Amino acid sequence: MIRRTMNKVPKIRFHVRRGDEVIVISGSAKGRRGKITRVLTKRQAVVLEGTDERSKDQDDRRRLVKPVLHSLRKSQQNPQGGLLWLEGPIHISNVMKAEEFARRQESSAAKPEGR
Repeated sequence: MIRRTMNKVPKIRFHVRRGDEVIVISGSAKGRRGKITRVLTKRQAVVLEGTDERSKDQDDRRRLVKPVLHSLRKSQQNPQGGLLWLEGPIHISNVMKAEEFARRQESSAAKPEGR
């Protein structure tokens, strides 16, 4: 009898958790701030919910941090089908806690320009 082992993902500890306020430091969503709503451990990614601070209009501030287009199948609720914009995942290495980001900005501003 052959015994099959389950594909277990090793427990990985990340530097951010659900509910943390983070800033995207690289990638297409660079500079945007948001709150972590989901952590995808197998993909080593996070899903953010937040506002676009760079936007000047108040209506545009409630934008998706990293939008992904999702198509809906025809159903009783959506007889025509349709398209839906959802929040996309961002790799864990591309985000930094907002407190850490602010601390680094302060320390780099305090350094003398001599060197």
